[in-house]
Amino acid sequence: QLQLVESGGGLVQPGGSLTLSCAASGGSLDYYAIGWFRQAPGKDREGVSCGSYSADSVKGRFTISRDNAKNTVYLQMNSLKPVDTAVYYCAARPRFVQAMCTMPSTYNYWGQGTQVTVSS
Repeated sequence: QLQLVESGGGLVQPGGSLTLSCAASGGSLDYYAIGWFRQAPGKDREGVSCGSYSADSVKGRFTISRDNAKNTVYLQMNSLKPVDTAVYYCAARPRFVQAMCTMPSTYNYWGQGTQVTVSS
């Protein structure tokens, strides 16, 4: 059973940067596609970055990367804005799944989430 654990969230000032980590255990991420999602209070969970997709609101500011040796995926977030405040989740699904990567229902495994707060 694949398990995902996010870390790296916190409080940051507008314009600052954070790097979120998504560490996997119980399986190799080589067989999975990873998506990053976020959910702000009162809003639906939205896809932030997955595959070659980046939401328009984060394009040019957020970048996904992988370290296969560490079985970990990262979300580098730069030029953070107050509207980026949310709980951020990583999720995994088998690589053969063809559905749009922004659909939360297509992911089998989820981390517990990490809070990102952008405020002065």
